[in-house]
Amino acid sequence: MKFLKDVVREMRKVSWPKGKELTRYTITVVTTVAFVTVFFAVVDLGISQLLELFFE
Repeated sequence: MKFLKDVVREMRKVSWPKGKELTRYTITVVTTVAFVTVFFAVVDLGISQLLELFFE
């Protein structure tokens, strides 16, 4: 029980983001994930094409 009380006490100390901050952070995360996804898709496609070229 003490553990849960300590958790509640610590959660009250947390500085939660406001609406605009949360929106900005969400857009940043989604944009970063999209960029990394496209980057690795292009790298994967390039490596696949190279392998096909050498082993065909």
